[in-house]
Parts: sequence; structure tokens; C-alpha cells
Amino acid sequence: MAHRKLTMVLWIALVILAYAASTFTGVKEQDDADGLTGESAVAERMLDDADFADDGIERVLIQARSGTLRDGEADAVVDSLRKRYGSVDDVGEVGDPVTSKDGRSVLVPVTLELGTGDDKKKPKQVVGPMLEETEAEQKAHDDLRIEQMGKGSVTKELSKQLGADFQRAEFISVPLTLIILLVAFGALLAAGLPVLLGITSVVFALGLAGVTSLLVPVDANQASLILLMGLAVGVDYSLFYIRRHREERARGTTADAALRVAAATSGRAVMISGLTVAFAMGGMFLSGNMLFYSLALGTILVVLVAVAGSLTVLPAALAGLGEKIDRPRIPVLWRRTAARDESRLWGAVLRPVLKAPAVFLCLGVAAMLALAAPALGMKLKMPGDEDLPRSYAIMQTYDRVVEAFPTEGTAHAVAVEADKSRSGEVAETLTGLHEKAMETGRFAESSKPDITLSKDGDVSRLELHVEGEPGSTEAKETLDLLRSDLAPEAMKGAEVEEWAVGGVTAFSEDFSDTLRDRLPLVIGFVTLLCLGVMFLAFRSVILALLTAALNVLSVAAAYGVLVLVFQHKWAEGPLGFESNGAVVSWLPLILFVVLYGLSMDYHVFVLSRVREGVRLGGSAHAAIRHGILSSAGVVTTAAVIMVAVFAVFATLSTLDMKQLGVGLAVAILLDATLIRGVLLPAALALFGKRAWPARHNSPQAPAASND
Repeated sequence: MAHRKLTMVLWIALVILAYAASTFTGVKEQDDADGLTGESAVAERMLDDADFADDGIERVLIQARSGTLRDGEADAVVDSLRKRYGSVDDVGEVGDPVTSKDGRSVLVPVTLELGTGDDKKKPKQVVGPMLEETEAEQKAHDDLRIEQMGKGSVTKELSKQLGADFQRAEFISVPLTLIILLVAFGALLAAGLPVLLGITSVVFALGLAGVTSLLVPVDANQASLILLMGLAVGVDYSLFYIRRHREERARGTTADAALRVAAATSGRAVMISGLTVAFAMGGMFLSGNMLFYSLALGTILVVLVAVAGSLTVLPAALAGLGEKIDRPRIPVLWRRTAARDESRLWGAVLRPVLKAPAVFLCLGVAAMLALAAPALGMKLKMPGDEDLPRSYAIMQTYDRVVEAFPTEGTAHAVAVEADKSRSGEVAETLTGLHEKAMETGRFAESSKPDITLSKDGDVSRLELHVEGEPGSTEAKETLDLLRSDLAPEAMKGAEVEEWAVGGVTAFSEDFSDTLRDRLPLVIGFVTLLCLGVMFLAFRSVILALLTAALNVLSVAAAYGVLVLVFQHKWAEGPLGFESNGAVVSWLPLILFVVLYGLSMDYHVFVLSRVREGVRLGGSAHAAIRHGILSSAGVVTTAAVIMVAVFAVFATLSTLDMKQLGVGLAVAILLDATLIRGVLLPAALALFGKRAWPARHNSPQAPAASND
């Protein structure tokens, strides 16, 4: 590492440059329609491309805290609000108030001025001043609730909460990772180096993701996934490298020779693992959905950055630090880490497994299948506004509005595009559709159709409301009734360019259906690709197939645990959530590709050490014992770090992040214990030396230096 100083300076410069570039270009976020599929995507794009007067509508709730509103009380508040909003530039029309049936609540529609065309703003960008005026009016009336709800206020609150969640995850994850590494290494520099690499990898990748958002707009969850994956793989790859470097030095190898051995062994494993994770992430591009494109690109960027850092700046730092890498030492922890090469715990686990591999293989597979069994009843649902945590003040307002005004809840949207000269005929058609819907008795009662025409007159929208939440059976059945019967019948013979039925329920159903169709394709692609990588790495069909089978087992078990915890409501109290009776629709695909990729870390690293034992000669059992026990310390530490980081995400507020955190943590825990400690060695013992190519079965000089 003759150019170690230059390497470290270039790394820091690239991190700064990437992040600065993203602040210069800005971050382009996905539009609502980008995450949709099927008919709901058609409807949403029609509505997004058109300008409606109520696009930025906010609804202000005036509600008595007890009893009913006094005569004239609501009118006085409405008059005061009109004056307040009149001083706000981005507030347009303040509509007529509507009183609830019980007389306790009044709802006032207020339209935000968003602009038109290329200058059109998003509601959350302009809603801030209006929110301030609403809060000021609330302070003047302690006996009333004066709150607002709308797309702008909900998305603004969600952005605020997601930002707070991201900061909290970062605040907890980094110190927690450092503590685990201090226990593992017993020295501050050795523990701090992986954390620094993980943090800089995350910052680097966030910068690159900001720049690439000009091509692939970012989803709101991308930053969280980059943080989660960046810390996990960045620290893991560093851990593999540093532990092997330390192990070689403990054997009396010179610092330079130890670095070369670490590069040839752990460095090679890191490169194979990283490329496999990146390839696995690439499977998300087969999903046909922009949400997955964004998540795939973000994770690929952070993994490749972490691999590049592990193979360049990390060795440079190790070469520069030399013996100082083990300074300053923490006395108690240092004595504990400097003791032994092999794990006593895993040695005790491994002895009976190698004595009766067939028995333990059957027991282990049975246990994994038992955990996976609940996944057969998995239900999928895209979380909507109604699934946001009730700890958010805006969601408490949402519940009060829907309770007082049921027609403000779930709605199916029928979008129709036709020349503006035919807008009157379209209105008649939609009025007929509304009447037919009312005759079924399945929709929320409404005396007149809720039809809105775009400003240019080309797009019409009919909203049909349903009592209950978007994921309810009633909402799904009325959507099916509308799409399969009512709407096609009404549109028969109508001279329109295009029509489609959308809405929140439609979005969730279409998204879930698309995922069910695409998931087998993604699974097949990722599995075949990783089979190819493993075969090229170890030249063994048996090892490639074994790795694939064990990976599928760990993912299936994670699916089963998710169903038990979230769909069956096993952990609502401890994890602080309210179950919606389903698993987030995008989670199975994300979990498969992420877990398949991450589990390769362990398998590549462990199998590399077993191969070293095979090359040294001796029995297959001796090689397996050497590989499992010599890698036990680093794999266990890596797993503890991953589980800890992922578990932090299970404490975040939104349901999708909780499910992602639990799914990843459970799968990594199972992979690092039951699979790596029982199933993998049992299967390797049964296959014996047949699992390894002939060139690995003949005794050679120690493979550490030429792996």
C-alpha cells in the first residue's frame, strides 16, 4: 500500500464530492403515479396530468370537545379563519362549511393555490403557512378542536416523522454498532474503523442516489434502506478484513504479509459477497415498478461503495496504522478478545451435529419449515394514510373527520378522459354510474354525485365513497363490483378516450396483484444468478445448490415470522403498532433479494474457510470443523451487528419499517445460528469431499496466502 495516504485522501474527497453534487442537483422525488401499477396507475396518471381546482384541498375540522356546537359558534370560527387565511398567499377559496349529522362537527374545505403546468407545486410545499394560521385559531378556542387534514398536511407530517425516524435510527445504530465492535476487538481504533467506513459509505451512496434521482426518482424509503444496508454491509466487510488481518499477525506474520493474506482471502470473499448482493438487488428491476427501481438502485450503490471502500481505503488505513490498529486498548475487553482462535460455544454445538449429521439436518429443516408454514396464509396490503401511527397528531384528526363525516374516508375514483366538448355527456354518464352505485346499497349514501371536472375540461372524476378503511372487505368487494360490472356497463358506448378506476383500495390491490405475478420471476432470476456466482467462486454444483436451498429456507422462515408477528398481531404491544391484518405488499420481494444477498456474506466467508481446511488435507469433518470454528467469531459478531441495526428499524414509527426491520433481523439471526451452525455443517458432512472439486481435495500448502 505505497499510496495509502493518497488512497485515503481520495476516498474522503469522493465522499464529499458525491454529497455536494446531490445538493447541487437536488433530489427528485417520485410522483404518486410512479409507485402504482395496473388500472390504478392509468387512473392516477390521468388525474395527475390534469389540473383540478381541488387538487390542493385541505379540510378544517371544527368540533366541540363535548356535546354539540353552540348556535353561531362555528360560524364565528369560520369567519375568523377566513380572515386569517386571507393573509396567506397560497390559500385560495374557503368553501362553505358542512355540519355533521350529530351537530358536533363542522368541516370547512379550503383550496390551496398550487399553480399550473411546470410551475405546479406539491401541496406539502405550500401548506405550512395555512397550518400556522389553523394552529393560531386553535389556541384561541380551548373548548373546541380546530384541526386540518388534507394531502398537504398529511404528507408534510409524514415527511417530518420519517426524517425524525431516520435521525433516531442513525443516532441509535452507530453507537450500538461501535459498542458491539469494541466488545469484539477490545481496541478503539479497530472498532472505530468499520464504523467510519460504514458511515462514509452511507453518505457516499446518499450523494450518488441524489444525483441518479434525475434518472430514477427516489422513493421515501430509499434513504432508510441505504442507511440500514450501508451500516450492515460496510461494517461486516470491514470486520471480515480486520479479523483476518489480526489473525495472521497473531500467528507471527509480518504486517505487510498479513495484509496480503487478508486481501487474498477476506478481500476475495468481500468482493464475491458484495457482487452477489448487488446482483440480487438487481432482481428488483424485474418488478416493473418505480418504487423497486429506486430501492434497488439505492442498495446497489451503497453495497458497491462499501465493497470499494473495503478493498481500497480499508487496507490503506490498516497499512498506515500498523500496530496502532490495536490502540487504545480497553483492558478487560482486550484480554477477552486476545485469547483463543476457536469458539467454545460453537464447538459444543458442532460436535453432535458432525456425529449425526442426517438427524440434525432433518431436525433443522423441520424447524425452519415450521417457522415458514404461516407464510402460506400471507395477506398483502399497501399501507395507506389510515395505517399511519395514531401517535401522529394528523392521524388523530383523520379519525375524527372520518367518524363525523363518513364520506371523507375511503373513496374509489373513476377517471374519464374525453374532449372538453363532450364533458356534459361524460357528466351524464358518471351521474348514471353514481345512481346505479347507490341502488346497490354498497356505497356510502350520497344524494348527488361527487363529480369534478379538470380546469381544461378534458378529465372528469367521480368519487364513490365506502364506509370503512381502504383495506376492508367492503372496500375490496365494491372495487371489484365497480370494475367488473358497474363501470363497464356505464361506459359501454360512451365516446371517451380512456377511463379507469383508481383510488387507495385500487392502488393496494393492483400493487399486490402485480407483486404476486412478478415475485416468481424475481426469485428465479436472483436464484439462478447467485447459483452462477457460487459456482464460479467454488467450482462446485453441490455447494451452489446447497447455498440456494439454505437461503430460500431462511427467507421462507422470515416470511412466516412476519405473518405471526404482524398479520396475527402477536407483538402489537411490544413493538407499538396497530395491525392492519396484512404484510406490506412490497416487503416479500424486498426481503427476498436483500436476505438472499446478505446471507451470501456468511456462506461465502464460511465456505472459504472450509475450503482452506479441505486444501490442508485430512478428513471432511476436520475441514468443516476448521471452517466453522475459525469463522465463528467474525460471523457471530457480524450477525450481532446486523441483527442489532435491523432491530433498531423495528422500533421506528411506520408499519413498513417495523416489518422490514423484524423480517431482516429474524432471517439474519436464523441464518447465523440454525443454518450456519447446524444445517450447513450437517449437509457438508453428508456430502463429504464430494462437495469440493478434485483440485481442492488434494493436500496443499496452507491456502491462506493463495486463496
